[in-house]
Amino acid sequence: MAVKEKIEPLTIAFQDDGLVPNNRLPFLIYKHAVDVVKAEPERAIEELFGANRWGDMWRNGIFGYLHYHATAHEALGVAQGHARVRFGGDRGKEIEVSVGDVVVLPAGTGHQCILASRDLSVVGAYPPGQKMEITRPTPENHAKALETIPRVGVPETDPVMGKDGPLVRLWRR
Repeated sequence: MAVKEKIEPLTIAFQDDGLVPNNRLPFLIYKHAVDVVKAEPERAIEELFGANRWGDMWRNGIFGYLHYHATAHEALGVAQGHARVRFGGDRGKEIEVSVGDVVVLPAGTGHQCILASRDLSVVGAYPPGQKMEITRPTPENHAKALETIPRVGVPETDPVMGKDGPLVRLWRR
């Protein structure tokens, strides 16, 4: 596990579009943050997330349909390949992610893979005690999410930089 250096993430604020609630907390993008070991790239990201107390990890790609998580914040680390992902819902922003990038989605942030390389491999993780549920954008789900999202606690650590990382400062309520 090797973070390239102490970096400041790019931040984006996505607005509620009536179906995807997004969040008042900023979406974070750490470009080329992780030195990914060629032999076991997923393990490098898992070790980083685990060292910073983010868990409940999985390995996969990013779903090709629009969804969000109203019960948990999510970190996505790209271990292999690259993808164009729309974050923030249909009126959001398409962003290219590639090996070593980590994005952190505050609860409610819409995301959908638009195009991916065949070798795309992503590691996902969540703060302690938060359980991810996949939520599709419907008026009913939106109404429930507006009640749920404010109750999702701010993590004590940044998945990339730990207890002194930018997320801790940027997400203070």
